[in-house]
Amino acid sequence: MNAKQFEKIVQELAGIIDEGIHIVSADGKSIVYNQAMATLEKMEREDVIGKPFRLVFSHIPKEQSTLRRALKYGEPTLNKTQTYLNRYGKEISTVNTTIPILDDNEKVIAAVELSKDITDIKKLSNTILELQAETIPRHKVTEPKIRKYSFKDLIGENKRLKQTLSIACKASKTDASVFIYGETGTGKELIAQSIHFNSARKEKPFLAQNCAALPESLLEGILFGTTKGGFTGAVDRPGLFEQATGGTLLLDEISAMPYELQSKLLRVLQEDYIRRVGGNKDIPIDVRIIATVNETPEELMQNGCLRKDLFYRLNIINISIPPLRERKDDIPILVDYFLEKHNARFEKEVWMTSEGALRKLENYDYPGNVRELENFIMSAVSLADKEHVLTEDLLQLPNSRSLGIGKSEYDYEDMTIDEYLERTEISIIKETMAEMGGNISKAADALGLKRQTLQHKLKKYKI
Repeated sequence: MNAKQFEKIVQELAGIIDEGIHIVSADGKSIVYNQAMATLEKMEREDVIGKPFRLVFSHIPKEQSTLRRALKYGEPTLNKTQTYLNRYGKEISTVNTTIPILDDNEKVIAAVELSKDITDIKKLSNTILELQAETIPRHKVTEPKIRKYSFKDLIGENKRLKQTLSIACKASKTDASVFIYGETGTGKELIAQSIHFNSARKEKPFLAQNCAALPESLLEGILFGTTKGGFTGAVDRPGLFEQATGGTLLLDEISAMPYELQSKLLRVLQEDYIRRVGGNKDIPIDVRIIATVNETPEELMQNGCLRKDLFYRLNIINISIPPLRERKDDIPILVDYFLEKHNARFEKEVWMTSEGALRKLENYDYPGNVRELENFIMSAVSLADKEHVLTEDLLQLPNSRSLGIGKSEYDYEDMTIDEYLERTEISIIKETMAEMGGNISKAADALGLKRQTLQHKLKKYKI
């Protein structure tokens, strides 16, 4: 294959890739510049290809050009956030990786740059930091602007729930890190806020960040802050660790945090200081960490989503919230509570629940837990006219999940026998997995299945 044929293949591949690709030869001329990159930088490809890239992109200071560094010094740049102006003066933000290409004699013969547009995400992250900063009092603390939850907002008399709340209440009397496991909708943030607002830190900030919401390059800046000049477009801005000084930082879905960033977080927790992105100054911190996950920590560590050393560092106090299907004795209490809450909201007067409606609610398995139950009640109350009794007709529950396993009545209206058997199997698998703490091997033994067979069913049913 000659050079022209190889270049043709590269051009074709670059044309079907969504990320921007810019390849510059050793003499500084652009030889590949795909449409994704042209769209990102608002350029015409014919204005770039075959021309000296430093002439075309003269508006970028040469010391800030990662392509120039790659060509001149053989210096790679990996996953670097850059903010710069395109030729029309519009600010754009990208995550760039620039790699020098070397021949057999280790001489630079080209440089390849891959760019991903994160302009909108960068604006969102800046907005998050600004809004978080606005919630922190500048002088004497009065009333936080975020909604506060306390233990009285956690409703239920179930024995397992009471044990969980007892541990959480004791946790509020210490400064130790807390690790909370609970399925979606079980109330992890309610417990986290209750711990904070029942602690000695209650007059200090409570800040929360969902680790799954942003890419690594932006999440690191949000957590640790940025230093002006640390990278192109960077400004001096404190991160959440600095903003939460003296208070509590909730890291929701911490297992979604990139593995490399987890190691940086571990170092911060061990040393009690942070260093802003692009900075060289160590800043001491005093922040309590509460971390949450919605899958069992054992499975997350086994699958490589959660670092073991980080888990053991955070898991000083462990809190496991029971799902609603394991505390169905609390459903009548929760229904009354949500009726009162949403009657006031919608100016309705649905004060009682029929036996049929209650039985229907108790027969459901609640993949969305307490949040899902509240949604059912909120929907029923909002649809009520002059009714004073919550009846089955007002409840809009998915029939396919109202199994009533072990009950005398089954809600299998509009179900075929195959659908009913499938739903029954799902319910049994979920119940067994919960009993075995999410351990697939133990659950497979209890069900009399091979581990591979159970794994197939978990994937098939998206459990």
